Amino acid sequence: MRVLHFYRTALPETFGGIEQVIHQIARGTDKLGVTTEVLSLTAGAADSTIEIDGYLVHRAKLDFQIVSTGFSAAAVFRFKELAKTADVINFHFPWPFMDLVHFATRAKKPTVVTYHSDIIRQKYLLKLYQPLKRRFLSSVDRIVATSPNYFATSRILDRYRDKTVVIPIGLDKCTYPEPSSDIIAKWARWRAQVGNRFFLFVGMIRYYKGLHILLEAVQGTDYPVVIVGSGPIEFELKAQAVRLGLRTVHFLGPLPDADKVALLKLCYAVVFPSHLRSEAFGVSLLEGAMYGKPMISSQIGTGTCYINIDGETGLVVPPSDATALRDAMRFLWDHPDIASAMGGRAEARYWERFTAEKMSAEYVKLYTELAASNSQHAFFHSMPAPFKPADQGRKDSPPSLNAGNPDSIPGGSRR
Repeated sequence: MRVLHFYRTALPETFGGIEQVIHQIARGTDKLGVTTEVLSLTAGAADSTIEIDGYLVHRAKLDFQIVSTGFSAAAVFRFKELAKTADVINFHFPWPFMDLVHFATRAKKPTVVTYHSDIIRQKYLLKLYQPLKRRFLSSVDRIVATSPNYFATSRILDRYRDKTVVIPIGLDKCTYPEPSSDIIAKWARWRAQVGNRFFLFVGMIRYYKGLHILLEAVQGTDYPVVIVGSGPIEFELKAQAVRLGLRTVHFLGPLPDADKVALLKLCYAVVFPSHLRSEAFGVSLLEGAMYGKPMISSQIGTGTCYINIDGETGLVVPPSDATALRDAMRFLWDHPDIASAMGGRAEARYWERFTAEKMSAEYVKLYTELAASNSQHAFFHSMPAPFKPADQGRKDSPPSLNAGNPDSIPGGSRR
């Protein structure tokens, strides 16, 4: 089976959460017999193709961007070419240009949309995009929500509940590099200087990450906080830290994966204060669970509260509430035994629900179902008219992938 993934960017050019998800799906499904190709855009000088861990990444030259939406004439032709040999196409939403390519190329292949997030910020442009978005989501064969929480709270997905399934994002711990003894020793010496316990945030520094709330929360405390990553509001946050007189907040910038893993192992707890629904899942939060750390996150009705269960794997606080966040940090700080037990349960939950192996198996099941349905449809249409079954025009819906799954959303009431 051949699957084509399409998204505006991919590893190794950028290292965001969606890029990581595509990478994990590609690697995981490869072990199950799926040949994966990824098409994305590049800011580089020319189109190119590279191989990563057994799958191909095709990069079409970016022509221009409008409100973070990349456009590329080369991508239209490349998509049409790659779609010819694909058995299934896996889109990754949101990206309005992708919708246009879908309709422009008219690729008659089974289609899956991994629905990563509602569009939150561009409210005025969203009104213009609304007709195209609805037509696109109506046209695809299946939609994948990345957590039951997001499925239950998304008004957009509520329109398409009959063809939406839940496949939680998973990570393969084996893909994370084991830091060398030298790297561990380096960060252990650093920890000894800032304090043997510290709170860790890892991720892109964006407006919805709630880091300005975290800085307010630690004002007047001596809790060490380490921020790993970079992004559009990095300088604003650093200025805020200076203005608040915060001496125990450390901005380390982007780090290699081995250093990031070392800090995940050495930290006391992971703090993830994202306060808007733009944070649809929280891959970095899941990394904290994978390394057995207690977590603090906000209740925003998305996958963050599927990863972090309040009182079990960590603490969940109201969004944009610096006082509640400070109280949660104080509780973990003052109760190390409880914090350690929460971290242990977080890791157990990762192994139970969030491995790349489980995610990949569900995707392969979905791909196989759609490819088989498409083959059957093509077979019936190729038969001479007298031999076609009388009910060939009826389209029965295949059974849901969530049947028997305790995490599935029932067909009844929704929040």
